Amino acid sequence: MMDYAAQYGKRRARLAAQMQPGSVAVLPTAPEVLRNGDSDYPYRHDSSFYYLTGFTEPESVLVLAAAHGGKPARAILFCREKNVEREIWDGYRHGPEAARTAFGFDDAYPISELDTHMARILANAPALYYSVASNAALDAQVTGWIKAVRAQGRTGTTAPDTVVNVLPLLDEMRLIKDADEQALMLRAGEISGGAHARAMRAAKPGMFEYELEAELLYAFRKHGAQFPAYTPIVASGPNACILHYNVNDRQMQDGDIVLIDAGCELDGYASDITRTFPVNGRFTDAQRTLYELVLAAQDAAFRAIAPGRPYSAFHEAALRVLVQGMLDLGLVDKTKYATVDDAIADKAHVPFYMHGTGHWLGMDVHDVGAYRDVTQADKPSRPLQEGMVVTVEPGIYVRPADGVPERFWHIGIRIEDDVVVTGDGYRLLTASAPKTVAEIEAIVGTTHG
Repeated sequence: MMDYAAQYGKRRARLAAQMQPGSVAVLPTAPEVLRNGDSDYPYRHDSSFYYLTGFTEPESVLVLAAAHGGKPARAILFCREKNVEREIWDGYRHGPEAARTAFGFDDAYPISELDTHMARILANAPALYYSVASNAALDAQVTGWIKAVRAQGRTGTTAPDTVVNVLPLLDEMRLIKDADEQALMLRAGEISGGAHARAMRAAKPGMFEYELEAELLYAFRKHGAQFPAYTPIVASGPNACILHYNVNDRQMQDGDIVLIDAGCELDGYASDITRTFPVNGRFTDAQRTLYELVLAAQDAAFRAIAPGRPYSAFHEAALRVLVQGMLDLGLVDKTKYATVDDAIADKAHVPFYMHGTGHWLGMDVHDVGAYRDVTQADKPSRPLQEGMVVTVEPGIYVRPADGVPERFWHIGIRIEDDVVVTGDGYRLLTASAPKTVAEIEAIVGTTHG
């Protein structure tokens, strides 16, 4: 059985080793957010805080003190005190002492004592690492802490003279997923793939989009996922051409295609899958034509994924297939462009394909990490590395317009899967979601009642 406390401790040690000796890092978790009245939104921790602690309670702050001289690095948690009365209403609280033991911290104190202890912890620290300018309340707290340390100046105590944004260091750590993270994301992909299959089986003309959303949410929770990773998109008919549609209230008609973009979050890690299928279980010729074009583009993108290849390579591979298809089908005027390259250079594809072919995936559905090497003048796309997880999601969206073949109007197709980069290519994490035309037509509408 994995020692989670040790795993989080190793991450903290890796971060501390990148910090200036004797410096201090401060990472708060996310605040609770009021929904209305006295009801909060379901609580979700801050991803970077959780990455370093495994601790899911609100009102918590991690403080890391880097090693200096003969003093080892120390990890300190500030959290809510034990409170039996509040636990009756709100549930279990670890309290500082139990949290220290369970999660492997060197010290733990009540969150109410944070300001007092920070004046001590920051004394003579050369630098302070925190998420600069991302949280106004934290910025104000930091200012107060530094003023408190400066007030001790007559005793020879000095305040940090350098402030460093800690997030780039953490982002790079989070970008590479270890074996345990990959296994968790594979399970999240399996749950989400099964949810898509369930929605396909339930689909039939006359249903409302929200009925398919309910099938997805049921399957996520039924199989242990705590949340959807984002608001599900269930977009039928013309709604499939709206990239971030999520009203999900249209009644689906015979002949419609429906695009579902939905994934669960499992133990803090997201999955992200899109499938598009005919509500009645049979693609029309026009729907099948565009669907198979997008499927071919995704296959080209997969073949462009390998360690050392630029991140941009799989987008470029998918785009070339899509644009050639647009030229062949008359979506893009073949008389204006002699080659695919000419059409891409003129952005002729943008009315039909206006987004990238993927993004990082991890604790956040659009996960952290730089896409370009900003240390070089031309900021090239960074190379893929083993352990990175990306989505691969080509699409095509055809709205009514002059010169656009009418048989393709109101058809929106996106096919999205999650892959982890491996030593020799990639591993598909979302294979459980039906994807080929034959698989889809065999499963849609097979649940009766």
